Amino acid sequence: MKKILALFVFAFLFWLAVTWTFDVASIVTGAVVCAALAAALVGVGLDEAPLLLLPHRLFWALAYVPVLFLYVVRANLDVAYRVLHPALPIRPGIVRARTSLKTPAGRVLLANSITLTPGTLSVDLTGDVLYIHCIHVPEDDPDGAMERSLARFETFIRRIFE
Repeated sequence: MKKILALFVFAFLFWLAVTWTFDVASIVTGAVVCAALAAALVGVGLDEAPLLLLPHRLFWALAYVPVLFLYVVRANLDVAYRVLHPALPIRPGIVRARTSLKTPAGRVLLANSITLTPGTLSVDLTGDVLYIHCIHVPEDDPDGAMERSLARFETFIRRIFE
């Protein structure tokens, strides 16, 4: 029951954030859709879902959204610069980065956050190793540079899921 409630709460908060309308019809529609979604996903292995109802985890989840948004905007500007630059300064490649996150949900959120960031794409997640395709791989220590970049996301994700 806690799992369904946690899924419903997060889906409904997401609904409110996306629609940003608070009339009765929208709220009722959102509640019905989110309840159906929570009931449909109850069998999916989301064992960490009830933990997300804890206030401190919810706080860090909400704090993570603007941080992710900031890095997405920065990456958009970087990709736009590379595309519009006459010399097209790209050096694509796949880098390997080890994550310190322990929970599967945390690792998946990290991989999805990377994929949402323009110029990067999570290719594979094997254990604690992520393989990431980048639009520009630095020549010196590409794996270390990516791990340092991931540490910014991991700080928030660890507080949400671990």
